[in-house]
Amino acid sequence: MTDTRPHTLTRREFLAVAAAILFCLGLLAEGLPDEKQSSLARKPKNTQAETIPLLTAEEALAKLEVPAGFEATLFAADPQVFQPIGGVFDARGRLWIAENNTYAERKVNFDLDFHDRIVILEDTDGDGRCERRKVFWDKGQRLTSIELGFGGVWALCAPYLYFIPDADGDDIPDGEARVVLDGWEDSDVRHNFVNGLKWGPDGWLYGRHGIQGTSVVGVPGTSSDRREKLNCAIWRYHPLTRRFEVVCRGTTNSWGSDWDDYGELFFINTVIGHLWHAVPGAHFKRMYGEDFRPHLYELLDQTADHVHWASGEPWHAAKKGLSNATNQAGGGHAHTGMMIYLGSDWPAQYRNDVFTVNFHGRRLNRDHLERHGATYRAVHREDMVESGDSWFRGVELLPGPTGEVFVLDWADIGECHENDGVHRTSGRIFRISHGKPRAPRVIDLAKLSADELARLQLHEDEWFVRQARHQLYQRSAEGAPLDDAAAILGRMLREHADVRRKLRALWCLHVIGAADEKLLLGLLANPDEHLRSWAVRLLVDQGEPSAGAIAALESLAAKEPSGLVLTYLASALQKLPLSRRWQLARNLVQQAQFADDRVLPTMIWYGIEPAVPEDPGAALACIRNSRMPKVSRYVARRLAYELESDSETVSRLLSIAVKASGEQRRAILSGLSQALDGLLKAEAPAGWERSRTALLEIDDPQTRKLVERTAVVFSGGRDLGELRRIAGNGGMDSATRNRAIRTLAASADEKSWPILKRLVGDKKVGPEAIRAIASYPREDAADFLLQRVKGIHSNIRAVVIETLAERPSHARKLLAAAQKDALPPGLLTPYLLRQIQLFGDPELNKRLRQVFPATALIGSDRLASIARWREELAPAKLQKADPGRGRKLFAEACGSCHRLFGEGGTTGPELTGAQRGELQYWLENILDPSGIVPQNYRMSVVRLKDGRVLTGVPGLQRGRTITLQTPKEKLVLDQRLIVEVKPTGLSLMPDGLLEQLDPSQVRDLVSYLMSPGQVKLKE
Repeated sequence: MTDTRPHTLTRREFLAVAAAILFCLGLLAEGLPDEKQSSLARKPKNTQAETIPLLTAEEALAKLEVPAGFEATLFAADPQVFQPIGGVFDARGRLWIAENNTYAERKVNFDLDFHDRIVILEDTDGDGRCERRKVFWDKGQRLTSIELGFGGVWALCAPYLYFIPDADGDDIPDGEARVVLDGWEDSDVRHNFVNGLKWGPDGWLYGRHGIQGTSVVGVPGTSSDRREKLNCAIWRYHPLTRRFEVVCRGTTNSWGSDWDDYGELFFINTVIGHLWHAVPGAHFKRMYGEDFRPHLYELLDQTADHVHWASGEPWHAAKKGLSNATNQAGGGHAHTGMMIYLGSDWPAQYRNDVFTVNFHGRRLNRDHLERHGATYRAVHREDMVESGDSWFRGVELLPGPTGEVFVLDWADIGECHENDGVHRTSGRIFRISHGKPRAPRVIDLAKLSADELARLQLHEDEWFVRQARHQLYQRSAEGAPLDDAAAILGRMLREHADVRRKLRALWCLHVIGAADEKLLLGLLANPDEHLRSWAVRLLVDQGEPSAGAIAALESLAAKEPSGLVLTYLASALQKLPLSRRWQLARNLVQQAQFADDRVLPTMIWYGIEPAVPEDPGAALACIRNSRMPKVSRYVARRLAYELESDSETVSRLLSIAVKASGEQRRAILSGLSQALDGLLKAEAPAGWERSRTALLEIDDPQTRKLVERTAVVFSGGRDLGELRRIAGNGGMDSATRNRAIRTLAASADEKSWPILKRLVGDKKVGPEAIRAIASYPREDAADFLLQRVKGIHSNIRAVVIETLAERPSHARKLLAAAQKDALPPGLLTPYLLRQIQLFGDPELNKRLRQVFPATALIGSDRLASIARWREELAPAKLQKADPGRGRKLFAEACGSCHRLFGEGGTTGPELTGAQRGELQYWLENILDPSGIVPQNYRMSVVRLKDGRVLTGVPGLQRGRTITLQTPKEKLVLDQRLIVEVKPTGLSLMPDGLLEQLDPSQVRDLVSYLMSPGQVKLKE
């Protein structure tokens, strides 16, 4: 968290000088009536070919289908607005739009010859159309989002969050933009750059950030050690205290968020799940990469119980007319823009439902929120708006003053990354209303009295509620007297029957500084769960609460029946000093009714994890009190990672396990075993044999498995003969046998050699036995494996090839076998060929080119390859392809990493919901995969003491171990065995994937990748 001195924005900063010198002529757009040319303005230049005719705005409107009773109208269109990427309404009902001209195709990234603009659009006569347009500012670059407040405009222009002062509200900046925050990533991040400014009900300014770049953020001048590091995340900034903090982390690339009727924040996402509940302190699943905290052990999943694409349509579905299940499911995995509808114009059935633009499906998806478990669940409702315009690229949804909804349309035909160019001279804004459109009531909320603004918290349209709250917030910051307004809000909080109105009153009281600790502590006893949960949140809103507040939270946790309140109590743990977290946590883990909840136990763990190594005794006490096995397992695991420095605590942990009940005992032992993954040997804690004997006397097969698995790693009491017995015992669980095999391999014991050879064909432990044999310092090790490769089960064959490709000496024999066609086809993949090349052995590289002359190795001309395959995969040729054969090729070449139509691996991105109909998308991703992967997630070459050379993406370091993500699995390595880690600029996905296939096979594969649904497999 970044925390600097308190500061209140100066409303008339630089007004006289700046207005006179810089802006007397105005900053207006080129070529429109009554507008003058700014010195920075430059006519937008299109770089995207119009391969599909651009419809007029009226024609595009006609293609917009809405449900019966609704009406779509055109509010504004080019040349009034270009490339609208974000927007916000002011207190007068005018629409401010952020126009982005600098985002460009990938080879350009951001075209800084252009500038981005903020324009003001106004409906002057109430007919629902924009008649007046003014450019407020045209000095931006990488502009994604704007928000209004505190005498100016807030604008996100990576690497900066700007504040552009306009204290007198004359729509002319009072001076140059001032940097509020800096450090936002502005290069590799591409379309994942920081976005999403919105005022929250708590008075903080919220925003979003994508996964593809890492920012290091703080107020200007903040030292690096006090800055906040973030990539995919929701964040917030307080305009008065200047505090910056991350709210939650994870997902992929959010371009939409909103609060529901109860002040719960949800946000939209792409690729891996679309809707997430932004509980402060949560860590969510990621598209790729690792969270910054190594000891989380689990990342939370999305709130929705569905996805908007078909992950498993059966091949025969087309017979029933379901040729495009993704279309039926919602249109695809990419989402932009989001609102939770809280207006009065649309029918009541839509209120508090989530709406988002499905980018590829060209429609509005609709999800319904419902309380479920300790938090929420979202279920899919019928999608309600769809565009038949191929240029439709909706990017934001904005509720208007009368409850209507404005849809910002980027208007382009490229896929979401814009790799094929940008069409900068297009843009539309549609207006969706129900029934006869209502003329907007012309009113300037800034001119209302404080009492009138307070009463607007009862308005049926959330637009008025939020605008009025923000006006009161600003007046409070200026020191205006608000006692009467506070009294009105206080009565509303105490007396109103509707809890949603009570919440609005509470939020207003909070932002004007009238919700003191006494009021909030009193609300902890309120009968409504939403008021209690918000009392918890506001007590920790500005950081560490008072001792009295902490005691009240501890007391509440012991008796609280609501899972939602308990979740926010768990969230509050992260705001407390480490030493004060334990009593609250001990009370929370006794809530057995939520032991299996998908969110609450994990949130408790996130809160106490950093406190575990600081106070192991308190951590052990937490385990004793816990009725949540997941929390017990994670605490035990965290303690066990400290085995070398604190074996006494692990010994005490084992004593607790001996006395614990069945599920609790298994949780402790499971955590201990997981902490030992990747280690061949570790010194056992004192009393291990005594605890082991006692645990094995318990009549519980699962306990016995965990004890035996742990015993393989702990030194003492285990000779090689016993390990050989375990390895060869088919009745024992495979995890324990695999640990024994790894230990035998490390000893290179000759007596174990016959046993390992016999186990090669074992489906359960065969892969580990193959790796063990390859590690033996014997000349015949590789020969034996090559002789067996055709005779063993097909699922194990690939392990032989992969293992031999890990050592230069074995790779020579492997290539020799390939040259003689002695290997099963397809096993020596482009990834393995690249891995051999990364040995840096000239002799091996020469042999590679001899055996695989057509394969594109590192340094090949990618652009030429893309051009060649574009011609080879022309539409006329693709029409003759067989997608059924392509499905088989996908399983062999791609399925180990990628999932399509419910089949395949999860190392790489899910492909089902991608823009699969675009050939250019596939060519760029297949032929130049390293060009789109951020530096943090590129491959490294890892050399080990045993002679192996592995390639993968290094990940989390825990204790003595580090993870290494390969295309097929995540390895856990003992860092003591690593000689060198050498980064590369390469993606896990290799170049040259298509070069191993003949042209007809490539056409079949691409035809399958581009197919609308699953097809019948052809052998």
